[in-house]
Amino acid sequence: MALSTFVKISSVTNLSDARYSSGMYVDVIGFCLEESSDKFVPPTSYSEITGWVSGCEFCAEFKDDEATIVSQKLSKYPNITWIQHNHLNTLMEFADQGYQLIFEAPLQEIRHIEEEVGKKIQDKGIHLLLTTDSESLDGDEMKSIALIANKAKVILSGGISPFNVKTLIADLNLFGIALEGGEEIKPGLKDYDELAEILEELEIED
Repeated sequence: MALSTFVKISSVTNLSDARYSSGMYVDVIGFCLEESSDKFVPPTSYSEITGWVSGCEFCAEFKDDEATIVSQKLSKYPNITWIQHNHLNTLMEFADQGYQLIFEAPLQEIRHIEEEVGKKIQDKGIHLLLTTDSESLDGDEMKSIALIANKAKVILSGGISPFNVKTLIADLNLFGIALEGGEEIKPGLKDYDELAEILEELEIED
């Protein structure tokens, strides 16, 4: 079994999410490494979680940390192969260090992507994670995403449901999607209803 598109599960904080994601053959599991976030995962927890997971790659997620701080933290988190950051210039510091890179940006701020930004993303093969709070994308938003997807490898986060996920991927020429990890009800117990329904729509039977 496999998934028909690239899938990243972001902001994972517990073993239940990580093992479920691995079992569903997602590509990348993301962990927030900034202490100011309520999703922060310390090195010990990261090691405990990833030690039980196979088949997925791991992404370090940042919003504000400068490049030197990012480097220091990466040394404490083994087996990270992806870096995600909100600041493109910081992300560019890691462009030639063997990592896969994701630039996270709100759709509303990047709908008219600057030529220079688009060129940097294209030249370095950086993935563009577009976030939106919209539960359902309108026509203008979809048109903007489709235009950006002609210039970059777009990963969409937001506006995704089990009913539209296949259509969005095809119509907008998406590289993939990103879904959020959640909180455990209690250790080992999670409600995966919507997440499961979306991933099941993407399953390819052997």
